[in-house]
Parts: sequence; structure tokens; C-alpha cells
Amino acid sequence: MERIERHACCGGWQEVHRHRSKAVDGEMRFAIYLPPQAQTQRVPVLYWLSGLTCTEQNFITKAGAQRHAAEHGVAIVVCDTSPRGENVANDAAYDLGQGAGFYVNATVAPWSQHYRMYDYVAHELPALIEQHFPVTRQRAISGHSMGGHGALTIALKNPGRYCSVSAFSPIVAPARVTWGEKAFSAYLGSDRETWRAYDATELVSSANEQLPLLVDQGDADEFLHTQLQPELLQAAAEAAGHPFELRVRAGYDHSYYFVASFIGEHVAYHAAALRG
Repeated sequence: MERIERHACCGGWQEVHRHRSKAVDGEMRFAIYLPPQAQTQRVPVLYWLSGLTCTEQNFITKAGAQRHAAEHGVAIVVCDTSPRGENVANDAAYDLGQGAGFYVNATVAPWSQHYRMYDYVAHELPALIEQHFPVTRQRAISGHSMGGHGALTIALKNPGRYCSVSAFSPIVAPARVTWGEKAFSAYLGSDRETWRAYDATELVSSANEQLPLLVDQGDADEFLHTQLQPELLQAAAEAAGHPFELRVRAGYDHSYYFVASFIGEHVAYHAAALRG
């Protein structure tokens, strides 16, 4: 593992590292914000998953989360959205291939060689963070758009692994919208039954843990009615008796202006759960 960036920020340190990943069979990058409390004690971790086209840089430079993490004594880890490199399969479109891993384990060639972002996020990255940094095994997870989809599904698939989960503008039903249908067809094949393992509206109906789901959604989001449709997850959660809170924010769109406006509330929400 090699540190390639380090910046003093809000009394702590914003770092970026790269390492060789076994899960994706290639080099990966991640960012970690270590709050000032990490200089004297181990701190819990909030994992953040970004959306289509993003790298680790979008969140750490646009969301303004470091100030809130410093206030609450929480580390924030942000990974890339896919494997990358000349030998990694790609597509000319923004919603497939590099930058669009969808946090699944691909099973169809050529994607299956490297696109194992589920294993990377759920298992390999936390093990790496807990080995090399002053953090506890208390974890929370959140994300935006495609990353919100990833956060919800990874939390639902791993009972007991996370203290809390939240999402901004998540793709809650990828098996029923064009973004998800395109990606799942490529990565998982044509058998829609296999897609259910990565669809929050399907997973919530059989979840083994009643971990509350928190979703923030802007009502001016240009993708709200075509790709996101949070009401589908709301209905599925209600049918399953699963705790779910949908907060609709008037006037907000899909951008990081939306994330930056409410990230403080999410960090506080996760910090309370991590302390509890």
C-alpha cells in the first residue's frame, strides 16, 4: 500500500492510498479521512460509496464531510467506483464499465475477471483499513446514487456488519430501471433471478436484520421518476415491516450540492449509531 496524497484538514488528515487488490485483481485507490481523535485513540468508520463516473475524489473535494467527521470523531473511507486500467474491460458509455461497477460481483466475461466490487467493499477494503489504520471494527455505510444502491444492498446482505446505513438519491430498484437493467445484463447475464441479490427492494423483504434504512431524496432530481423511484423501496419496506425513513427535500437535484447540504445530518446519524 502506498500513500499518494496527504492534506491537513479540520484538525485531522485527508489521505489517498493505492494498493493491489485481490478482489478485483488489480490496483485500487481509496481515500481515508482520519479525524483529530484518531491521533490518540481508535475511531469508528463510515464507508462512502460514490455514483456513476465518480472516483474517490468527488466526495472528498465536494461534500465537505471532513468537518462533521472531525466533530464526531469518525473516520470516512471512500473507494473508487470500479476497477480501472488498460487491461480492465470498459465501455464507451458512462453507465457501464470503468466508473460504473455497481458494487456487484460480475459473473459474465469479460467483466468477471475484475469487476468484483461487492467483495472489495464488503470484505477486502474493511480488512485492509482495520489492519493499517487506528480504527475500530464499528462500521457504518452510506452512498449517493449508484453508491446509495451499493450501500443499501451491502448492508442488507451483511447482517451485523454495519451499525447503520443511509443513502442519498439511491437507485433502489436497479432490476426495474434502465441504468440497472443495462449494468446487470452485462455483469450478471440475462437471468433476472440472479439480479435479485443486488436489488434493495428484493433484499428488504427477506432481511435477517431490521437495520433502519435512511434515504434522502431531492424532489427536483432529474432522475427521480426514471431511475430512482424511492417509493418502490418505501412500499417494499412497509410490506416487510422493515424500518425505513424517506426524507424528500424540496428543490434539491441529483448533484453534490444536495449531498453537501445534508451530509452533516448523515454523519451525525451514523456517529450516534456507531457510539450506540
